[in-house]
Amino acid sequence: MRELSLHVLDLVQNSIAAGADRIRILIRENDARHLLQIRVEDNGCGMTPQQAKQACDPFFTTRTTRTVGLGIPLFKMAAEMTGGSFRIDSVCGAGTVVTAEFDTGHVDMIPLGDINGTVALLIRCNPELDFEFRRSFGEKELALDTALLRRELGEDISLNDADVIGWISEYLQEETGRLLSGRETSAADTLRTDDGKTDRNLPSGTQERKGHTR
Repeated sequence: MRELSLHVLDLVQNSIAAGADRIRILIRENDARHLLQIRVEDNGCGMTPQQAKQACDPFFTTRTTRTVGLGIPLFKMAAEMTGGSFRIDSVCGAGTVVTAEFDTGHVDMIPLGDINGTVALLIRCNPELDFEFRRSFGEKELALDTALLRRELGEDISLNDADVIGWISEYLQEETGRLLSGRETSAADTLRTDDGKTDRNLPSGTQERKGHTR
């Protein structure tokens, strides 16, 4: 795979296949340390220690659609080729955490790619699931939680509504620009994590519909 974002897509598909209904995608970047950390957490069925070990074997897969499970082994290889690390922590009945760290200064480092597009695609294709996406750069952070967004939208507007997906894509693009340009993100520009509510954060095309459905 030419982009790490495609590895993230594969990992999340594994989480969905494992029955997860809440998935966290965490990206942490630190230029001073030449560090990129990618972490995917889920509340799926989890794995035994033996299964977690086998997951790194390209000839092991639980999927019926293919006979070779290349996703995790290739992701592991991509991290270790940069001198980074890879780890799977899993508990049966509780979920799985996959963590990979990359040395961004290494010649074999591949780009993160369109992680925003990956997140938007996952939400659009799985509107019934909860996704939390966080990307931090130094001390600054971008955050999106579809559980909070769903609560604001109400039950009658789906997360795969065209207006909602358009807003999510624009939000991620704008906040990524601020994150990487060094501009601070104000509290008014992010989805609130407290009990306060504001229609300013809602997709404009859904605000009127929201008012009529409540």
